Amino acid sequence: MEEKKSKEITRSMSIPIKTTPNPYKDIAEFKNGMYLFDFSSCRKWLEEVGRQQYGEHFRLNPEDYGVIYSLIVYAIEDKTESEKRNLDMKKGILLAGPIGCGKSTLMALIKYFFQSGKQYQVKSTRDITFEFENEGYKVINRYSKNPLNLSYTNPVPSIFCFDDLGVEQPQKHFGNECNVMGEILLSRYDLFVSKGIPPI
Repeated sequence: MEEKKSKEITRSMSIPIKTTPNPYKDIAEFKNGMYLFDFSSCRKWLEEVGRQQYGEHFRLNPEDYGVIYSLIVYAIEDKTESEKRNLDMKKGILLAGPIGCGKSTLMALIKYFFQSGKQYQVKSTRDITFEFENEGYKVINRYSKNPLNLSYTNPVPSIFCFDDLGVEQPQKHFGNECNVMGEILLSRYDLFVSKGIPPI
C-alpha cells in the first residue's frame, strides 16, 4: 500500500506546472494602494519573459522603447503619464507597422501588464475568417457581442487583440459574401458607444 502511494506522488509531481508571468508580483512595488512600475525594470522583465517564450535571441529594439512605454502606461492605467502622452484610456489600441517588425510578439507580452480581468486573447483575423467560412454568422457574434468575460459584475464581451487586421479576405458562407472583421469591429464599436466597452 505504501509503495503504491509513493508511486502516485512521484507521478503527480512529474506533471509540469504552467506558470503565468506576472509583472505585478515580479517587479511592481505596492505602495499606498497602488502598483508602481519602473520602466527600466519593465524592459528587463519583458526581455526575460520574451527569451523564455521565444528563445535566447529575443531582444527589444531601443527604437521601440517609446511605443513600449506607451503600451505599458495604457495597460497599467497610469492616468498622469497617459495624459502626458495624449493616450485615451477609454479607447482600444491600434498598433501598426510593417510585416515582421514584432507587433504580435509585443502584444503577446504586454498583455501581462493588464489586470487579470482586462487581459486579452491574441486572435489571428485569418483564423476568424476561416471560422466564418465553416460556421457562418454566429462567428461574428462570438467575437463581438457574446458575453464571455465573466470577471466583471455584468458579463461583457471578451477582449481580443486582432492580429494581422487588414490582410484577411472577404469570406463566403453558403454563397453570402461578408467582410467578417468589418462587421465584428462595427459591432464592437456599437458596444463602445452604448456601454463604454473598448472595441479591442
